[in-house]
Amino acid sequence: MKTTETLEKIRAADREQCRLGKIGAALHWDMETYMPPEGVHERAEQLALLESLAHAKLTAPEMGRWLSELGSSWENPAGDESLAARDRDLLRAIRRAYDRAVKLPADFVSESAKARGLSQPAWAQARKDNDFAAFLPHLKIMIENARKTAQYWGFGSGGKTLYDGLIDIYEPGMTVATITPLFAVLRDRLSALVKEIGRREPPDASFFARDFPVEKQREFAGKLLEHIGFETGRGRLDSSAHPFATSLGPNDVRITTRYFADNFLSGVFSIIHESGHAMYEMGFPAELHGTSLAEAASMGIHESQSRLWENVVGRSLPFLEGFFPKMKAFFPEQFGGVGLPALYRAVNQVKPSLIRVDADEVSYGLHVILRFELEQALISGELAPEKLPAVWREKTKEYFGIDVDPAGPRSDADGVLQDIHWSMGAFGYFPSYVLGNLYGLHFWNKIRRDIPEVDAHIAAGDFSALKAWLGENVHAHGCRLEPAQLLEKATGEKLRTEPFLQYIEEKYKDM
Repeated sequence: MKTTETLEKIRAADREQCRLGKIGAALHWDMETYMPPEGVHERAEQLALLESLAHAKLTAPEMGRWLSELGSSWENPAGDESLAARDRDLLRAIRRAYDRAVKLPADFVSESAKARGLSQPAWAQARKDNDFAAFLPHLKIMIENARKTAQYWGFGSGGKTLYDGLIDIYEPGMTVATITPLFAVLRDRLSALVKEIGRREPPDASFFARDFPVEKQREFAGKLLEHIGFETGRGRLDSSAHPFATSLGPNDVRITTRYFADNFLSGVFSIIHESGHAMYEMGFPAELHGTSLAEAASMGIHESQSRLWENVVGRSLPFLEGFFPKMKAFFPEQFGGVGLPALYRAVNQVKPSLIRVDADEVSYGLHVILRFELEQALISGELAPEKLPAVWREKTKEYFGIDVDPAGPRSDADGVLQDIHWSMGAFGYFPSYVLGNLYGLHFWNKIRRDIPEVDAHIAAGDFSALKAWLGENVHAHGCRLEPAQLLEKATGEKLRTEPFLQYIEEKYKDM
């Protein structure tokens, strides 16, 4: 009886904690979409209060006592073996959050939340103005807070780097030591492929330089969402400075994109990418709703869904075969005289660029590896934040062969200021994008074995079998499984670079 009562107390506390998180997500979503600029400081105060309340509830003495009563400890987070499997999984998730939260001082949590609330709008304005100096004070605070967080958690000594602690927020079980060899293989093979493709005649993509009115693109976005089966009764699409997806609840998942009249593909593939994230959030089973188990296994697994939908599906010949008629019908002048083979080659053009989110499949990983290296240097103190733009330009030249004029009108806006992550203090997140590519190709290979006719389904605009496979093998677990466990359960394999590299090299061999 005592166990049942304690379990119910923990479940109730967890439901409250999850609701506070969703309220915070709503405030952040509003801040990135519709909040008037002058609301920044009040919103920062609201977010600080909300995060303080959530931290206080999670670290309350009774929470530690309840966990202990159920046998949950740092050494044995899942608690007594007599408990039901889902309850043990819930205890493991709560114990992980609790053990971290109790090590963070309450005033630090509040101050950090407020700093993030001020940093994000400052970044958006600095990016608009191409003014790195305006964002620099906020960046320094974000770096220092990230270091302190890792230090409070016990990283920075005993062979555990501060950056290891930040990676672990997003990729449980991953460290610099496990990621570095994977990225080394990818860097060498992808760099070689980029150079090889660079020696070929590029495809004609001039039709994408035609004018695509932004308002017309907004209207077209609805057709795209309808085609891929995005449930607009459970989600919505808006615009923001940087595309993102966020869940305000199982039946309220928001995504954003951005539109450019001279870059039609940016809006299209951002929508498909963020829809992949959204469908993961919508796919958690009802019995996990409102609990800490209705979360992704890791951000790498989350990115596996968005990267799979964006690239493996969205840039595939079967997808374009099914969707191109709708594109032509909506933009007859822009796509006049363009055939499917030409579209396929143009959509998959490999052309190193400055912008990560617009990068092709081959060079994309190099963008992430660049950030992975810079983050380590920033967190360790090896790289001073003031020197970041110059080092960024040096690495851009090294990795992509692109010279950037430091006095150019968008030198930093399209460089060190292009991503929102550092304004949020999200150091350690970037590796998840490439890990997502690796996870995604493991999943895709298994999907092709389990659904041999998947290409025909996609060409027909029928994504039901694909969604069912992802729902059953990925989404249904929430975070009940660690990433490595989920991958092995779904595919029978351990994480390797070869499935992704084989896919990318074969696709572009004869492109």
